[in-house]
Amino acid sequence: MTDDPAEQRDSLRGTELIELGGLTVRSQREGAVHTIGLIGELDLATADAVQAELERVEATDADAIVLDLAGLAFMDSTGIRLLVNAHARSQADSDRLTLLRGGNAVQRVLELTGVDVLLPFAD
Repeated sequence: MTDDPAEQRDSLRGTELIELGGLTVRSQREGAVHTIGLIGELDLATADAVQAELERVEATDADAIVLDLAGLAFMDSTGIRLLVNAHARSQADSDRLTLLRGGNAVQRVLELTGVDVLLPFAD
């Protein structure tokens, strides 16, 4: 465990949990693939922490980065901006970002804004 109560590391599975008000970020590397799972709400209050974790993972030697939106219950325009910017950085860095679809509410926001056709979702 770290000294920071907002962060917990499960050293047995290599999973890092970052607990924020309304959002849990689960970050795990398995081989060459790093998965970041988001659970809760991605909004103005939580986007900076997600951005920081994405940038930390982007700086590693992971061949693929998977951003799992399945656990999101809510996402506002701040979250959309975060996804679009992450995709742009990925295109400049060998297209290693893949997104896993969120629930109905999150997918609806992405569809209404037209962002769903821009982002690299896994089928």
